[in-house]
Amino acid sequence: MSPDQTHQSPKAVQAGSGLSFFERYLTLWVGLCIVAGIFLGRLFPGIAVALDAMSLYQVSIPIAICLFCMMYPIMVKIDFSQAKRAAQTPRPVMLTLVINWLIKPFTMVVFAQFFLGWLFRPLLAGTELIRGAEVALADSYIAGTILLGIAPCTAMVLMWGYLSFSNQGHTLVMVAINSLAMLFLYAPLGRWLLAANNLAVPWQTIVLSVLIYVGLPLVAGAISRTWILRHQGRAWFEQVFLKYLSPISVIALLTTLVLLFAFKGDLIVRNPLHILLIAVPLLIQTNFIFLIAYVTAQKLGMVYEDAAPAALIGASNHFEVAIATAVTLFGLNSGAALATVVGVLIEVPVMLMLVEVCKKTAFWFPREPEKATLLDPRCAKPLG
Repeated sequence: MSPDQTHQSPKAVQAGSGLSFFERYLTLWVGLCIVAGIFLGRLFPGIAVALDAMSLYQVSIPIAICLFCMMYPIMVKIDFSQAKRAAQTPRPVMLTLVINWLIKPFTMVVFAQFFLGWLFRPLLAGTELIRGAEVALADSYIAGTILLGIAPCTAMVLMWGYLSFSNQGHTLVMVAINSLAMLFLYAPLGRWLLAANNLAVPWQTIVLSVLIYVGLPLVAGAISRTWILRHQGRAWFEQVFLKYLSPISVIALLTTLVLLFAFKGDLIVRNPLHILLIAVPLLIQTNFIFLIAYVTAQKLGMVYEDAAPAALIGASNHFEVAIATAVTLFGLNSGAALATVVGVLIEVPVMLMLVEVCKKTAFWFPREPEKATLLDPRCAKPLG
């Protein structure tokens, strides 16, 4: 055993062994929710009427509750006071901001328009009603992919960083800054890109959806985190509160998926090919953005522990916000909502694959393994 390994904390474990039961088999649960949702929609088609009756200003109350429960456990984990640490090593933060807001949204438009708007368009025949206007199904799918492309990940990326032995402190900083940036950039960028693709959306609607699904859980998470740490202490917060709270996010996500697929069951059964076609540009986009960010980080001389999360954040999407916005803007039964759900289908397996790519190519980068929260014994050895 090397000297470096002897000084390793006795509590250090292999990354991934601490994942919850739901997190470890998330891909399986997503698949089961798809099947359950389709069967629910086929067996109880009248459920759509009941859900529509439970809405306020075009916002479904059940979906809003599910999405808040999905976002709050993520937001309460973020210590926004750590954002000041980013000034000490700003390159990873700058890289993820450039990728997420200056490159990724526009490459998503290009891929979506090429595949869904041109190459696959003859296979995506049909129209749907959105706010009383008839819209081509292909354009609705494009809108959903755009909403995914402009939503940088602030949730699952903490897991990807954990699995790739990354610098969790810096990952948290990048998550915090991206969350704040989303509050100001998601609405105007979304409105501009959607309008450019023949889908005019009221400014107020996007702002409202971002405030409800990002702003509200963010504020609730920050306030409750501060109160709990002050009155109960960090040990109780991390060992008790988060232990019982964390599964709620995944359960809320799975419940949302059941509802979404319950209302898209007929379309999926009639057009299963649509799911595959929508997945093509999303899959290419994810890998393309990862490659750009990862290679750029290597050229900038970043250490692996910072380069990996910067690339993974750029590649992954905040599908919770994308789903919520699509449902709010276009309706639960829209093609745009379906496209964002397809994003969920490819997110987990593709990101797990990219995590493995990061670990197998770590030797491309300088190493500072002491930065990682949980060390792989192999990472504790200096290169060379």
